[in-house]
Amino acid sequence: MFHRTAIHRELNRRLGDVVGGKSAAELAKLGLTTLGDLVRHTPRRYLAGTEMSDFSQLRVGEDVAVVAEVKRSEILHGRATRVHAVITDGHGTLGVSLFVPDKRPGYAKHWLGELSPGARGIFVGRVSVFRDDLQLAHPNFVLLDKVASLRGRRAQEKLAMANVTQRAGLVGLYPATAKLVTWMIADAIALALPQVLPLGDTLPDWVVEQADILPLPQALREVHEPVRLEDAERGVARLKFDEAFGIQLAMAKRREALASRAAIPRPRIAGRALDKFDSTLPYRLTAGQQEAGERIFDALSESHPMNILLQGEVGSGKTLVALRAMLAVVDAGGQAALLAPTEVLARQHMASITALLGELANGGALDSVEHATRVELLTGTLNAAERRRARSAVASGEAGIIVGTHALLTEDVAFADLGLVVVDEQHRFGVEQRAALAAKADTQPHTLVMTATPIPRSVAMTVFGDLETVELRDRPAGRADVKTVFVDTKRNPHWVERAWERIREEVAAGRQAFVVCPAITGSRTEGDVATAKGLSTVTEVTEMLSTGPLQDLRVAMVHGRQAPGERDETMRAFAAGDVDVLVATTVIEVGIDVPNASVMVILDADRFGIAQLHQLRGRIGRGQHPGLCLLLAAPPEDAFTAFDRLQALVDSADGFDLAERDLQLRREGDVLGSAQSGASSLRLLRVLADRDVIAAAKELATEVLNDPRAADDPLLADLIDAAEAISAGEWLERT
Repeated sequence: MFHRTAIHRELNRRLGDVVGGKSAAELAKLGLTTLGDLVRHTPRRYLAGTEMSDFSQLRVGEDVAVVAEVKRSEILHGRATRVHAVITDGHGTLGVSLFVPDKRPGYAKHWLGELSPGARGIFVGRVSVFRDDLQLAHPNFVLLDKVASLRGRRAQEKLAMANVTQRAGLVGLYPATAKLVTWMIADAIALALPQVLPLGDTLPDWVVEQADILPLPQALREVHEPVRLEDAERGVARLKFDEAFGIQLAMAKRREALASRAAIPRPRIAGRALDKFDSTLPYRLTAGQQEAGERIFDALSESHPMNILLQGEVGSGKTLVALRAMLAVVDAGGQAALLAPTEVLARQHMASITALLGELANGGALDSVEHATRVELLTGTLNAAERRRARSAVASGEAGIIVGTHALLTEDVAFADLGLVVVDEQHRFGVEQRAALAAKADTQPHTLVMTATPIPRSVAMTVFGDLETVELRDRPAGRADVKTVFVDTKRNPHWVERAWERIREEVAAGRQAFVVCPAITGSRTEGDVATAKGLSTVTEVTEMLSTGPLQDLRVAMVHGRQAPGERDETMRAFAAGDVDVLVATTVIEVGIDVPNASVMVILDADRFGIAQLHQLRGRIGRGQHPGLCLLLAAPPEDAFTAFDRLQALVDSADGFDLAERDLQLRREGDVLGSAQSGASSLRLLRVLADRDVIAAAKELATEVLNDPRAADDPLLADLIDAAEAISAGEWLERT
């Protein structure tokens, strides 16, 4: 990436050029690859440095570094062998306990030799109480008169510890690795700061003043060399602002670019397919569907591209809203393409759209009605003849609505006049796929992005800042309530059999059931479904139910490894009522609409997140019959977040509330990337806790881009380039 300014060039230097290859490889494990990453790597907490090591000032629970002299030491034997020493600052005393590992008994004599009376050292640890006396339990320590004699990596660590802890003020404890401890990271940052600080700020002075933040050099000094905790907090606040401002500047720039592009207006035209479709609907649209529809129609009629995120509660009718938008575009002479992440979902959309349209989907047929259009499916599993026919219908414009998977993105697919792109399950696609589909139109098409997982406003503002958000919160009339019950199968194992009885009762009443498992195959330990240590698997649970508690019912299974044809056939049979109980993985999470399904049993429910459980639960209660969702799990006693997640599902049926709760429990890892790790592509920002920072940054980003001073400012140009590079990454497309 080309950088115009010295500060941005320096911050983007690769760490290998600064700290050497080995250290750079270790730092990369922490996600630090540039000099900018390193100096923005903030301590997780601070301790008092050795210049503040008056023992009379120590407080229980405080992390400290103290310089002291060993007064006496001894080996004590009991439940555990330990070396106990008493150290002094010249006035008071402090105990030090080092616990000897059973497998390393030689450590006792080694530590006793090191902690001989008169030895001076630095001791780092947390102050605790033992038998009414203050102590440091198993502290990290370095003896100052022996540092010079140490060799290898241990010497580096101890030297770094001595250097860092003897600085004035507070000492930061950094997230570290086993091979690159906090002291070595602090030493690396201390070496890096003089290369960065003289180069000034990454933002123009007028932006720093307008944002009311510290200048960057001062912020970095206060983060890494603070005198008071308040100073460190002010420094971190500046770094958080930088992160938020960079993202929002990129988003504002993207909105600006979209607004400057031309699009063909697709205004709603009375008396055509959309009006005819509305007149044949057997039910009234909800107020939310009507409002969302009007906002979309208004946007479609503009001469610049629509870019809307439609997010809705489970069962809120997003597909119907999207279909009405597609019909409006078809009425106006264009084509609409719906991009789905999987073949199963694409075929389900195809089936539901053609069913909803009825005779309006028979465009081109001899008996087609006026204003009817043709709906075409384009997926990777079509045979050569089917694909040629579908491509021809799309290229000629004969097909007005096209439903497909990634197959729509291939070079051999051409559209006659692509006017609207609908992206379903947005988190499965990136910017590149959206752009690839949009590139198939001569003029920028309008875009409607759908997600079935409600997104907290703070996340939507951060992750989808380039999209206008439309929410669907109400459910269509006639949908039944779903009762959710969490069963701790460790404490109530008899409830497992009761779960199967409930399924039998529902089937006897003419209804159907889902059983959801977290895995497809695998070897389980002995025991029943809910209490075994292994995960419940679709194949084994299907066999167990078919030959056991549900043996006289029609039980079938679906999962992601089946051939698409086999999976689709089973789902069709279930939808048609030819299967009583469907055992499945999360392949049924979205798009399955079986109004007759009234009960769901989710096994090992603690293995799923809140949003996923809410989506699964949304597969029942879609008709007139009340739903029952049983969450069966035996989480470990210390798995508090698992209990909290499951209880959240019991307490609330509001997907937007649950999304906020999910974010609180799991932070941004699953929201912004990094899969299930709990890590985040955001370094400092927390989209829930820092929503005010994000909102302020968004407002200021728009103001700054509209300011004449921004047009030729190289600092802002570099910042926008860097932010665009981040925003093009996968994390920005996650929900």
